[in-house]
Amino acid sequence: MARETHNPRALFFDREESWLKFNWRVLEEAEDASNPLLERVKFLAITASNLDEFFEIRVGGLLQQLEDGQNSMTSAGLTMAEERDLINRATRKFTHEQYACWNELLRPELAEQGIRVLGIDELDAESQQFVDDYCERELDPLLTPVTVDPAHPFPRVINKALCVALLLRRRRRSSLTYTGVVTVPRALPRLVRLPSQGTIDFIFLADLVVYHAARMYKGYDIVSSAAFRVTRNSNLYLQEEESRNLLESVRAELHNRRKGDAVRMEIESAADPEIIERLRTVFELDPWQVFPVEGPVNLSRLFNVYEGVARPELKFQPFLPRELRLTAKSRDLFEELRRHDVLLHHPFDSYDAVISFIQSAAEDDNVLSIKQTLYRTSEHSLIVPALISAAPRKEVTAVVELKARFDEASNIRWARDLEDAGVQVFHGLVGLKTHCKLSLLVRRDPDGVARRYAHLGTGNYNATTARFYTDLSLLTADPEITGAVQDVFSFLTAYAEHSSYGPLMVAPLDLAGRCMSLIDREAEHARQGRAARIVAKMNSLLDKDMIQSLYRASQAGVEIDLLVRGICSLRPGIRGVSRRIRVRSIVGRFLEHSRIFCFENGGEPEVFLGSADWMPRNLHERVEVLFPLKDRLLRERVIHEILAAYLADNVKARFLQKDGRYLRSWQSPAGRGKRPPRGRAAFSAQDFLISLAEGRESPDNIPAAVPRGASTISNAKVLLGRE
Repeated sequence: MARETHNPRALFFDREESWLKFNWRVLEEAEDASNPLLERVKFLAITASNLDEFFEIRVGGLLQQLEDGQNSMTSAGLTMAEERDLINRATRKFTHEQYACWNELLRPELAEQGIRVLGIDELDAESQQFVDDYCERELDPLLTPVTVDPAHPFPRVINKALCVALLLRRRRRSSLTYTGVVTVPRALPRLVRLPSQGTIDFIFLADLVVYHAARMYKGYDIVSSAAFRVTRNSNLYLQEEESRNLLESVRAELHNRRKGDAVRMEIESAADPEIIERLRTVFELDPWQVFPVEGPVNLSRLFNVYEGVARPELKFQPFLPRELRLTAKSRDLFEELRRHDVLLHHPFDSYDAVISFIQSAAEDDNVLSIKQTLYRTSEHSLIVPALISAAPRKEVTAVVELKARFDEASNIRWARDLEDAGVQVFHGLVGLKTHCKLSLLVRRDPDGVARRYAHLGTGNYNATTARFYTDLSLLTADPEITGAVQDVFSFLTAYAEHSSYGPLMVAPLDLAGRCMSLIDREAEHARQGRAARIVAKMNSLLDKDMIQSLYRASQAGVEIDLLVRGICSLRPGIRGVSRRIRVRSIVGRFLEHSRIFCFENGGEPEVFLGSADWMPRNLHERVEVLFPLKDRLLRERVIHEILAAYLADNVKARFLQKDGRYLRSWQSPAGRGKRPPRGRAAFSAQDFLISLAEGRESPDNIPAAVPRGASTISNAKVLLGRE
């Protein structure tokens, strides 16, 4: 590589800084007036929820390492102390912009639409009476006011609980001040709907707690008050090798998570300095960990505005996903799969086909066994009840990942329900999370042959998130693929390693090595003058070895387009290193979650889908699967319908610059240009794919966005069914 790039900072972006820039892109959607107003409110709430998790996991882990005396270098060449300081600066700036978005944009625009979030001093007589009645009837019975003194220690404040702190002075002994604490009850809505005529009015529940405090603290004068919220380290620190029962160990750690070390405190900016200092001391926080905010503490409460307002004109227009169509020759899905594979692109294609695949297996007497992985599933899952109903009549096996972050409690419940029904439940392998998305069944078909059928996906078995995450599903009866899926299940349940899992790639066994071999093959094609190109779509790109392989391919002449929604440590556009690499991030209506890896292979493209991002944890610390699309028509659909649409996007796509900035396609590196030039047709991939699913568009209408060295495959109009 070029001599000038020996400094890691010149080759790699810092992971945490890159993640924070992703959250900036979500915030841009909240600021973007072309999005429906209530969707912008939701985007702002998402940024707050994202930031919570960042502090709970990433900052919590970083501070734990610093406390343990570690100060090693990151892959981008920063010490952990330097990274902490970077996070401090970046998150303070981001928090300021979040509240500017709420105070200066969204709240005034909501008010113009007759949706008001009011303070106590803005209530009319009718609303004031409602508030008085609500406080007495609904709120007061749930409150437990505490005054901190030698007999009443500071109450345990659980993770992310919204509280109100008060500075109190006894009327009989006015020289002393006390700290009062009231937890805002979680059983009540965070925003309370007020009676109103002609407008939709809300008030924050925390404001009602402050208003009601004088009635709770009789005998005291309230000197000042402020809402606050503490975020705690939520990492699970499991010693799996020493655990006799993983389920019980995870359950015990979940209890500890609510009481982890504090890593951040948000508090109203108008709070009395004495209140701030008392709370900071109690929670053992450094000054940089205190975040005064110019508005309501915890902006994720704004989800309540989105959900509580029935104004469809202020939300994205709903659409009906495309249903799977069986060909006239097929009587059921199994017969269809014996004829050809089926590819589904969610949410544009309905997830019902995946649910039906598993439910049909549970109900079909010809199905002999079902094997299923579960990483995250919805609270009202249809898949788990199907497995439970099948257990008395079939061999049913479920691999339930107990360590799926923030889904641990629900997965424990599902695991117990499945075990009680007679399902064989496994929790994967010690030290590895089971992240692959696999369903396998064995069915005795009408010809008497017992065949395997499989679903392999890029997303979780969650019908709720399937409506707003983009993911891909392959349904297949291909003997090679289904046989390899069975081998993966043997690995998960018995740690039985096979010499090969082909045609699948399986982490942590061979996935990383085979992906780098495919990248190296493209480099060799380029050196030999053959067509060479890589298009890869994923959530995050962080693995240093994979990035260096991409750098080498770029130097060999391979054209590389990366669609990376979130973290990207690769630095594109470095002369002599990554000049042929382009990185896009698309943030829009749907969360881009599908992973697609397309290799040109000298004019005979290969396409792989799967569950793995190119991150060290996915490649080396999880069981992941990438699977090939063997069917030519399905490969062409991915290349010419899906990837082509994303590469043509000039509305939601941002391009990563070598200095770390993300710019829209019409913005120059100098920062000039605030909107698309006149006469240029706007093209949003997600909007186009909705129109395509509804039959209002054709793949022929995707604008050309393919650079030199692109695929030579002819365009193909491939939908779901085949005539």
